[in-house]
Amino acid sequence: MTVVELGPERCDALLRFFRELPEGDLTFIKEEVTDPDAVRSWAADGTAGGRWVAVDDGTDEVTGYLAVRPLPGWSDHVGELRLVVAPGRRGSGLGRELARHGLVEGVRSGLRKIVVEVVAEQGSALALFSDLGFSGEALLRDHIRDRGGELRDLMVLAHHVSDTWAGMDTVGVADELGAPAG
Repeated sequence: MTVVELGPERCDALLRFFRELPEGDLTFIKEEVTDPDAVRSWAADGTAGGRWVAVDDGTDEVTGYLAVRPLPGWSDHVGELRLVVAPGRRGSGLGRELARHGLVEGVRSGLRKIVVEVVAEQGSALALFSDLGFSGEALLRDHIRDRGGELRDLMVLAHHVSDTWAGMDTVGVADELGAPAG
């Protein structure tokens, strides 16, 4: 598996990846990921910056998607991490690899805080991000409505770069950034 920046040559494979996700997964993705124009616009003219895909080395099949999107205006020091892993690859470490990649790239780009939104019932996702130095900032009760009409709680987790540098060193991020160990 290789993580590569999203480019125009990967858009069709990424669209197939999104279209093959279970309906329930699509509920919790903010972007219009099954709209070909939207997905292709992310990679237009090589300006995909902040979006990557995990690709199986043998098949070029997309098995995961990652985005780190800076927030606008007065929150431009904050980035939102978005992560989706193919159902058949969950539990394999791919999500951790992508999350770690997003954290490294976010810090490398100068972000001071990285946030991720996780449905409160997704215990494995909460554990993954906690292990990478994210901590809870907010619980938004009944904040999302799934496709079946059920209301779900949303957790907002944050990684404060300056506060968690020692934690980043622990998970190997400092080495990847070329920074001195804590």
